[in-house]
Amino acid sequence: MSQKEIAGVTIEVDDSGYMTKFEDWSKEVAAGLAKENGIDVLTPKHWEVIEYIQKEFQNESTLSIRKVGKSGVVDIKEFYNLFPDGPLKKATLISGVPKPSGCV
Repeated sequence: MSQKEIAGVTIEVDDSGYMTKFEDWSKEVAAGLAKENGIDVLTPKHWEVIEYIQKEFQNESTLSIRKVGKSGVVDIKEFYNLFPDGPLKKATLISGVPKPSGCV
């Protein structure tokens, strides 16, 4: 485990850059992680997806791109547009949840 500073907060991350303590997550941290990952501004739709992912994580539900696409929050095409180059990886990283087991 290592530490990094995001939005003035020191967070612990694993080797892939995912937060190891969900309780350290905040909207400011999310915005900083998003910028690091090529998303300059988190729109209301980004926040809807982030909230959905966090809710599913807290319910101990397994996440997949298909599941997010069928959630009613966002379709798969829009999910890719919001979080380009690996939407599930980016969205979960920004949401402060562990890397999904299906992501390589």
